[in-house]
Amino acid sequence: MLARSFGDGTVAIIHYGSHAQHSDAKRESAYDFFVIVDRYRDAYESLARTVGTSYSPRTAATLNKILPPNVIAVNDSAHVPPLAAKCAVLSLADLRRECSPKARDHFVRGRLFQYVQLAWTRDAEARLAVTDAIIDARVGSFTWGAASVPAAFDAEQYFRALLERSFSGEIRPERGGRIDALFGAQREVVLRVYDALLQQLARERILAFDGKVYRVSKAVGALRAIRTGLYFRESKVRATARWAKYVVLYDDWLEYVVGKIARRSGVTLELTARERRWPLIFLWPKAIQYLRSRPQRRPDQ
Repeated sequence: MLARSFGDGTVAIIHYGSHAQHSDAKRESAYDFFVIVDRYRDAYESLARTVGTSYSPRTAATLNKILPPNVIAVNDSAHVPPLAAKCAVLSLADLRRECSPKARDHFVRGRLFQYVQLAWTRDAEARLAVTDAIIDARVGSFTWGAASVPAAFDAEQYFRALLERSFSGEIRPERGGRIDALFGAQREVVLRVYDALLQQLARERILAFDGKVYRVSKAVGALRAIRTGLYFRESKVRATARWAKYVVLYDDWLEYVVGKIARRSGVTLELTARERRWPLIFLWPKAIQYLRSRPQRRPDQ
């Protein structure tokens, strides 16, 4: 359905997130997908024709080029029960860059280093291109994760360190225990991937291995630690800037945000009629109060 909706220029569909991982996904929560396309304008024009959109293809394509990806809702009302898809739209060129050391923020790498499913590809060439990008995202995890690993670690501790660093670098509504749930859901599959990566890094003498645990051969220097910190700070700024695109592109964005906060943090935001009617004017005090007290920031979580 998604490939057809975005047209002949659809390259691949990557299923990620809680439904793909079976990590405490709520029945009512949307399914998460990366939709990889050739050209943004063509994809949004097809989407407007097939399912209808409240925004113009030109506006969506422009925003996608400025700050990729766009995150939009595509609903399949013909399915019983209706299915809601949350789609992060990326061109193949942008996917390759955001999985590489040239990534401008952590949005794409922070999701693709985890367990994902390549749900659909246009052809064998597309499958190879997208698979290579996902591999690049995972191999590159050491560049941003090295500063966060313990002095001695195995594949399990390495992957957990990646999860913790990724979560700390984003503004998220999850309460305590979410990392444990993610780790447990992905453990059997993902640890094989990262054990192979650590073995390769040991062969390249980037890591030392004594038969039980790995150690970083050369201590992470201050400059690299600073660069990693700046990368996550810039990523958080860009992630916050994407929120503005939700208002333009994501249908029923306010209900989605409020619902996700309730599902993931257990916090119910009661909105007044005025806040619902003019959220960009009157919702700021409540939003700021939530951000300051969200579960992610509580030391006991």
